[in-house]
Amino acid sequence: MKFTLRPMRLEDIPHVGSLEQKLFPVDAWPLELFFDEFAQTETRQYLVVEVDGAVVGYCGVMVVGATADIQTIGVLPGFEGQGIGTAMLTEMLSEARRRGARETLLEVREDNPRARRLYERFGFEHIHTRRGYYRDGVSACVMRLIFEESKEAAHEPR
Repeated sequence: MKFTLRPMRLEDIPHVGSLEQKLFPVDAWPLELFFDEFAQTETRQYLVVEVDGAVVGYCGVMVVGATADIQTIGVLPGFEGQGIGTAMLTEMLSEARRRGARETLLEVREDNPRARRLYERFGFEHIHTRRGYYRDGVSACVMRLIFEESKEAAHEPR
């Protein structure tokens, strides 16, 4: 399967909002939040993944000072296991490095082992648990990746 990873455009936001509702029905971001995030280009970058012209995934990273935060990452279930999540995470970490980050943080649902394995392959470590973080009571694992100075800008999975 061939996919294209590209910067999110303003006209993508309604579709991304629809995907968000499908992927994260309990904790979906409101559409307005995507518009607000998209406008903050000084500190954020959002990307979408297309397959045959249809958006099937999206992600975003925020970088403030030396710290980056993976804001969101989602792939439609029918497209999981195709390397899309890996490609998105690779690009967000590269962008974080380009913007001067020395570490990247993220929260992931405790009950999402597939996502946790992806982050662990990139070297993220579980540093804290936020009990009951999500609206349905599931806890969040806070994970951190510290960039090593000797590594290239594009951090690759282990």
